[in-house]
Amino acid sequence: MTRTLILSVLAILSLTLSFLYEVTPAQATESTPATFISPYAINSGEDMANALTLKLPEETATEEVEVDSLFYDRYSKKLGLHLEYHEDKQLIATVAKWLGTPYRYGNSSKKGTDCSGFVTSIYREVYGVDLSRSSRSMFQDVQRIKKDSIRTGDLVFFKRSPKQPIYHVGIYLKNNKFIHAATNGGVMVSSLREPYYRQNYYAAGRVN
Repeated sequence: MTRTLILSVLAILSLTLSFLYEVTPAQATESTPATFISPYAINSGEDMANALTLKLPEETATEEVEVDSLFYDRYSKKLGLHLEYHEDKQLIATVAKWLGTPYRYGNSSKKGTDCSGFVTSIYREVYGVDLSRSSRSMFQDVQRIKKDSIRTGDLVFFKRSPKQPIYHVGIYLKNNKFIHAATNGGVMVSSLREPYYRQNYYAAGRVN
């Protein structure tokens, strides 16, 4: 009788210990901090590195957008244009460096330049293209396009009358504005809507 009682007690203790052994780890798992069940932290440092790598493109893209915003905002003010964050950054930055360069006939440097010298310098630096040196001969280097089809970087040409030759050239920016080297002000941004340029506008051309 005593022996049977002892064996029963031992059996109950064994079952109790077995139950506690199985349940306690499960409870501990439920209370474990969420970081241990993160999909990026299953195997150690390698998975953590992968998690960081996955996040980098998104962060980099955000930084690039912020840098672009600062760039376009800066040059919008400098050139007096409403830029829409997709214009040719190299062209915009390059022409802006020439603003205020004095007019000097026959030259093409930032110490002084004429209209065709300015255009040839920009095209060489930005596009790697060598254009003819005079505005008249430069017109032979381009594909003529309609005024309502002008894009940023196209050239605009001017005549004083239909029977006279082309005498002036500039680089179209946008919103009817172009940059050029004017005899009475050097490199500046002007509008095709200004009476003088509206009257003397001849054609637009695109360099292929």
